[in-house]
Amino acid sequence: MGAMAGASMPSFWLALMLILVFSVNLSVLPVAGRGGLETFVLPVVTLALEPAAVMARFTRSTMLETLDESYIRTARAKGLSGWVVITRHALRNALIPVMTYFGNRLGGLLTAAVIVETIFVWPGVGRLTVDAVTQRDYPMIQGAVVYAGLTLALVNLVVDISYRMIDPRIGLGQRAQVQA
Repeated sequence: MGAMAGASMPSFWLALMLILVFSVNLSVLPVAGRGGLETFVLPVVTLALEPAAVMARFTRSTMLETLDESYIRTARAKGLSGWVVITRHALRNALIPVMTYFGNRLGGLLTAAVIVETIFVWPGVGRLTVDAVTQRDYPMIQGAVVYAGLTLALVNLVVDISYRMIDPRIGLGQRAQVQA
């Protein structure tokens, strides 16, 4: 239920509610600024809650699907402990689609950061891009698009390389041998 609630909240609403509770009512965290670590708490929670909730639900569903596979039943029939079956066999195979989602979700964080930067008065690339669009600063817009594209490409490259760490059967740069 908590993951569903976290996945359902838009980031602007969550940011406003966090400010209302922790800054206005409880006065434990600052609304804006860039002084110490406490100034990072509200923006980080705002940006991280929705993707974390969606990833938790997605991980759970892929894990349940993986645990129903025949090789998991075989591993259990061999007498492997539940911990070994889950960590060595099920989790590794379930993490492949989760990592794919994670890589794609980082692109969404770039767009959500615009809202968070505006609400928490943080200067950032998202806000810079919005300002460039409103001022028709075409070189800045092009630079922001190139930056976003390169960031997304590098994240996807890291995700593809991480597949090899998760599942050693996945090769890097190897061509499949066609057998006749």
